[in-house]
Amino acid sequence: MYKLNNITPLNLLFTFLGGALLLFIVAPIAGMYLNTSGSELTEAIKAKDVRESIWLSLWTSMAGTLLFSFLAIPLAFILARKDFPLKNIVNGIIDIPIIIPHSAAGIAILGVVTRESWLGKFADLFGIQFVGNPAGIIMAMAFVSIPFLINAARDGFAAVPERLEKVALTLGASPARVFFTISLPLAWRSILSGLILMWGRGMSEFGAVIIVAYNPQTAPILIFERFTSFGLKYSVPAAVIFVSVCLLMFVFLRVTKKKV
Repeated sequence: MYKLNNITPLNLLFTFLGGALLLFIVAPIAGMYLNTSGSELTEAIKAKDVRESIWLSLWTSMAGTLLFSFLAIPLAFILARKDFPLKNIVNGIIDIPIIIPHSAAGIAILGVVTRESWLGKFADLFGIQFVGNPAGIIMAMAFVSIPFLINAARDGFAAVPERLEKVALTLGASPARVFFTISLPLAWRSILSGLILMWGRGMSEFGAVIIVAYNPQTAPILIFERFTSFGLKYSVPAAVIFVSVCLLMFVFLRVTKKKV
């Protein structure tokens, strides 16, 4: 039973404001579902380009998250545990992809991955191309979403009591063993939250991806093309399917996180 004796005008006001905000979030998504018929959804699901674009969004965002986690997690640990000159500047640099326009981010990425760039020339030696290729999509997705993982992992490592690490070191454990047996396991929930946020943010990216690789089309680009070419009615079913897949994956990962 919930206690009602703590209800105050302030609590009622905050509840109303919070409810209005939740309605603002839920209403547009609910409207998409309510305005889409079963036959329209069935037709969209049968469309090969819809299925391929959703699958491309899923696996490229996941690949980018996993690949760049090997760089992000060690950096997060350094930021949480070490003091060094210009640390605040480094923290600021990490947040740059969040604040700059993502079309500009796409142009910035494009300048690095073209075949004329040093990275493009190096990748070309191994037959890898970024522009108009899933590899470029992974780069663009990772660029705009990596701050979410670094920040979450940094906060997770910072919450681990340093005394536990110091005790292990005094008992003869190596720094590597301390990291993998104490720091990483205790910060794992925060890291997993960061991985989920990075994956979700990368999967939904549009601006940076469309600059680097218009084709093959990820789901956000396909939905945009359907909208500009055929209008709202034709684009909504594809959007509903993509949102549904995202929500199911997100709920699954959140439930898995609680069990870890």
